[in-house]
Amino acid sequence: MEAREDREAREAREAREARREFLAGRLAAVRERIADAARAAGRDHTEITLITVTKTWPAEDVRLLAGLGIRDVGENQDQQASAKAAACAGLAPALSWHFIGQLQSNKAPSVARYADMVHSVDRASLVSALGKAAERAGRAGRELRCLIQVSLDGTAGRGGAHPDEVLRLAALIAGRPGLTVAGVMAVAPPQEPAGEAFARLRPVRERLLGEHPGAVVMSAGMSGDLEAAIAAGATHVRVGSAILGHRPPAPLPH
Repeated sequence: MEAREDREAREAREAREARREFLAGRLAAVRERIADAARAAGRDHTEITLITVTKTWPAEDVRLLAGLGIRDVGENQDQQASAKAAACAGLAPALSWHFIGQLQSNKAPSVARYADMVHSVDRASLVSALGKAAERAGRAGRELRCLIQVSLDGTAGRGGAHPDEVLRLAALIAGRPGLTVAGVMAVAPPQEPAGEAFARLRPVRERLLGEHPGAVVMSAGMSGDLEAAIAAGATHVRVGSAILGHRPPAPLPH
């Protein structure tokens, strides 16, 4: 029995180390892509925050990534995000959690307890729900940073506010204690070149900055189009599969 337990423990350590090496290699490649894209755009790569999107991957991967220098973690489902945030609460330095998926108003109280930034604010009812949740969550002076998700093609079901609605939503966010207007977020539509789509986000961002100078975040770009996003001015890129590989078939929150 003891020999079997020793063998299982050794195999677990070996599997963990193999996973760490896999993540380290892919993370290095993504960081190089970011640096190359920033250089090509005449920008400093340190201006760009890498958010690693762990989605269905387990909390153990988050811990491994933290050991490799990742500080910003993205999730798109509250159930997984809240479980992983709790499992990783003891890490130092602390992680910054980004909620990037479409958010139902009834999930706002849970998200407000752990998230540092919500990337998908696209309607007035969600602003109201997040504002109430942030006040109730007792965030010890930490305001919940909100990005207004902008629809770049108007497709229903993909989330995002019409560009003409951004300033109105920003005013609502700014008027809620506990919330801060942090910037804009967008996903490039699949039917057109990402660069063209992200170019339409730039004037929206500039108008927002005209009224809210602190709203400097532009969250755009994923594994397949981060270069186009950086060329368009993205400050944050959200990368999942290019770092973690193809996702497992079922959620692994433990």
